[in-house]
Parts: sequence; C-alpha cells; structure tokens
Amino acid sequence: PGGGASLRLCSTQVAQEGINKPVIDRIIRVDHAGEYGANRIYAGQMAVLGRSSVGPIIQQMWNQEKDHLKKFNELMVAYRVRPTVLLPFWNVAGFVLGAGSALLGKKGAMACTVAVEESISEHYNNQIRTLIEEDPEKYKELLQVIKQFRDDEQEHHDIGLEHDAEATPAYSVLKTAIQLGCKAAIFLSERI
Repeated sequence: PGGGASLRLCSTQVAQEGINKPVIDRIIRVDHAGEYGANRIYAGQMAVLGRSSVGPIIQQMWNQEKDHLKKFNELMVAYRVRPTVLLPFWNVAGFVLGAGSALLGKKGAMACTVAVEESISEHYNNQIRTLIEEDPEKYKELLQVIKQFRDDEQEHHDIGLEHDAEATPAYSVLKTAIQLGCKAAIFLSERI
C-alpha cells in the first residue's frame, strides 16, 4: 500500500522484552548448528550404509534430526538469532564424520552416534539448567523443545548401544576423539 508501511507477521516473532537475549542467542545459535551438524553426520552415514541392514535405523534417526533442524530454523527467525558463521565448515565436517565412521562399518557408525548423542544430551541438560535458573515460566516453550530433543538424542544414543557400538575396535579412543570434537564445536558455535 501507498503509505510505505510494511506488513509483518507477528506470529513468527517472539516478544523480546524481559528475555536474556545473549543467553537465548547462544542457546539457539549453538543448537541450530548442532542439529545442522547432526543432519550432515546422518547424511554421511546414509551415503555409506543406506542400503545396509542398519540403513532404516539411521534413516529413522535422521528423520528426527531433520525435524529438530526445522524447529531451530523457526526459532532462529522467531528470536532473531543469526546462525554461526561456521555452518559451511560443519556442513563438510559433519558429512566427513558420518561417512568416515560408517566406513568402519555398522558398529563404527553406531559408535559415532553414541559419542555425539551423549555429548548433545549433556549439552541440552546444561541448557535446561540454565533456562530453569533464568526463569522456567518465561522460557517454557524453549524448555519444552530442548527437553523433547534431549530425549530424542538420548534415544539415539541408546539405539547406538543396542547396535553394538561398544564392539567397535578402539571404541573408547574413537568415542573420546569424537566427543572432544563435539565440545570444540559447541564452544565455537556458541560464540562465532
């Protein structure tokens, strides 16, 4: 219309008054990056193992990760949070980790899943504690999302264990290396 006023859909925005914007920005930015990375890991695993007996299990977990990423894409818009500048790196690193672990076989892929999902569950638990300390009522919706996704990640972890992740050669070394990478990715994605 001629008055120069723009139309904006308010339903996609979250009221910003009273929220701890730096805390919320960090949480949404890093969780978006993590879910993006998880999608790339499962894409790499499917590229190698998609037609194997474990393919449907990997696909099922990947489908949940796709839903998680979709939700964090929505939250980024709603809370006006910019993504990490490291997404192009996580794109490649996630796929390489997924494909590389899958090249070790089904157990290797599951070992990767256990390592990543254990790290992410712990990370989500830390965020839940932070939001509860801030104000559980104010962050009720975000808490519900993070709790649900934490439960999904824990389920993926358990699926990995049920599919012989711990039988992977050098399991503890592989798990430790992947978890160190996860901690570094979390640290960087929160800040950059």
